[in-house]
Amino acid sequence: MDKTITRKCCNHQFWLVSLNSFLLCFIFFCFDYSALYGTRDEISVLVDNNGNAVTTQIPKSVLSPRSLNATIIRPNNASFETNQESGKQSVKEKDSCFGRYIYIHDLPSRFNRELLENCESITRGTEHNMCPYLVNHGLGPRVVDSEGVLLKRSWYSTNQFLLGVIFHNRMKTYECLTNDSSLASAIYVPFYAGLDISRYLWGVKSSVRDQSAFDLVKWLVEKPEWKKLLGRDHFLVTGRIAWDFRRQTDNESDWGSKLRFLPESNNMSMLSIESSSWNNDYAIPYPTCFHPTEASEVLEWQEKLRRQKRRYLFSFAGAPRPDLQDSVRGKIIEECQASKNLCKLQECNYGINGTITCDNPVNVMRSFQNSVFCLQPTGDSYTRRSIFDAILAGCVPVFFHPGSAYAQYKWHLPKNYSKYSVYIPVRDVKDWKAGINETLLRIPEDRVIAMRQEVIRLVPSIVYADPRSRMGNMKDAFDLAVEGILERIEGVRRSVREGKDPSFGFADGDDYKYTFSAYELQN
Repeated sequence: MDKTITRKCCNHQFWLVSLNSFLLCFIFFCFDYSALYGTRDEISVLVDNNGNAVTTQIPKSVLSPRSLNATIIRPNNASFETNQESGKQSVKEKDSCFGRYIYIHDLPSRFNRELLENCESITRGTEHNMCPYLVNHGLGPRVVDSEGVLLKRSWYSTNQFLLGVIFHNRMKTYECLTNDSSLASAIYVPFYAGLDISRYLWGVKSSVRDQSAFDLVKWLVEKPEWKKLLGRDHFLVTGRIAWDFRRQTDNESDWGSKLRFLPESNNMSMLSIESSSWNNDYAIPYPTCFHPTEASEVLEWQEKLRRQKRRYLFSFAGAPRPDLQDSVRGKIIEECQASKNLCKLQECNYGINGTITCDNPVNVMRSFQNSVFCLQPTGDSYTRRSIFDAILAGCVPVFFHPGSAYAQYKWHLPKNYSKYSVYIPVRDVKDWKAGINETLLRIPEDRVIAMRQEVIRLVPSIVYADPRSRMGNMKDAFDLAVEGILERIEGVRRSVREGKDPSFGFADGDDYKYTFSAYELQN
């Protein structure tokens, strides 16, 4: 009997201990779960009075991302609170990525990767093969500089049309990616629209040029991310001008595709090397050939520019446009040639090995570094990469049309354009009275020095760092573009919260932005 009674007693004790253990584990589990995930914009970690971590339950998916859209959380702004009963401190750290999370759509490979795999089908607008430019994450082959014009590293032969690829590779290393689209403040669509349309720009039916655009929007609207704001939190990036995607008719002779006139695409924002006159297109800098891996390289380059002696008053790198009757390039070349030792003319033509001389950054940087001012007339469109080559060389740009920069790069260049550039408006080439020599020589020396210092200060904001870079607190063109689009989309959300129509003004046309009268007050 005694043995029987003892067995029952032990069984009761065993189940009592088991029940208490289960309840304690459950309580601690709930406590830890709520501490880590109770709010989306905070992470709580328990520490003792010595500041040592007691619980650090961070999911392995955060520490070792397995997908392209993996979340990387870097908390900051810690505030300490003491628990009176336990004597332990609770550190509530705000999520530094709150309001900055971006989700990348995992598009079918035909919209990006397959375009690179079949790079021989992509043209540059010339007969050149694009394949060699895809190396080094789209930065191109490294530049060999035996003359000491450039720094010893971080210079590449970069093709301007590969901005979409460069941006995508930078986005893959963005610190605030998320694989949870409900956390995302913006949705990035990695469609290489510029590379896609470049295959079909010449002699191809409009229906073929538009096919990828139709297929893309059909894919997007079927995704749950689209339904939140009907695509107004989506954006894409391209290395061609926005006008290449704004064909308004189905006439076979008209240029480009009508991607941006599709109703679904009209709800998205597009970042490109040149914007259109519609409000949902934004201009970001052309990629230059300098892609630093560390902030110290930028500082070293800026210091080199400050010490640079400039023997020419002004320079021009380019070729005439005899087929464009309203182009001022011919007049500029004439004035430069007549100015003799005051102007450096860098003609962009085919060299002995078949390459265009201006494609070599050594040639361009040599000319621009030795010049006080760099002339930037319009080309085939309003803008040209030479604008950013000039800034990169510490050369003050001279513009002849407001559409070349002032109406374009509002996230990257100062609103007060007189701080960093000279404006000589030319409404009609027939009335050419520029007198470039006289105009530039009349500018006071102290203003010239101030403009040059401002141009040199702008260098970090107009270069795209190497995707493998660690730039610290220095913001490059990618960082400013991301900040700009996040602010743009937050404005849409704010309108929704205030009960306003988010479509109001979102994609309206603004023909006034390219008129001369809009930019005469600062001149």
